[in-house]
Amino acid sequence: MRRIIVLLSAVVTVVLAVPTGVTAALAAAPDVNEQDQAFLAALHQGNLAEIESGKVAEKQGSIEGVRQAGKTLVDEHNKLDAEVRRVAGEVGVTLPDSPSDEQQAQLQRISDKKGAEFDDAWVTAEIADHRDDLKAIADQQAKGSSAPVKKLATDAKPVVESHLNMLEKLHAG
Repeated sequence: MRRIIVLLSAVVTVVLAVPTGVTAALAAAPDVNEQDQAFLAALHQGNLAEIESGKVAEKQGSIEGVRQAGKTLVDEHNKLDAEVRRVAGEVGVTLPDSPSDEQQAQLQRISDKKGAEFDDAWVTAEIADHRDDLKAIADQQAKGSSAPVKKLATDAKPVVESHLNMLEKLHAG
């Protein structure tokens, strides 16, 4: 019994000897504001929508360029979303389970088209989506407070830019 009391006394002494700032830093959660939470949720939903949209383009695209762009979006948005899920878990943000109702409705409208009409509608929508994504990334970099979420935005930017460039070239020719 005496050993237990001495051991407990030693543990309490060690804990009390740790500077207060260190224990606070160890216990504090990452600094996540509403911007960070909204960005993670929107980026995840966007990835889910891009993955589904890419799958549709792979099947319905009437030209090889659209089918290949669809495959690229599926592959790269799956990779990007794995990072989104990792960071969200790290900072304690719960993500939605599916694309937004608006994203699902847009995909349905485009999926109903065939041939060149599908290709044009799909590429046009993807260009707009990727431009919106770049605006959201810029907002996150400017207004976010969480370092891991801001880094995610920084890392996602070149991927989104490369998709936008690919889609704009496809649209132009």
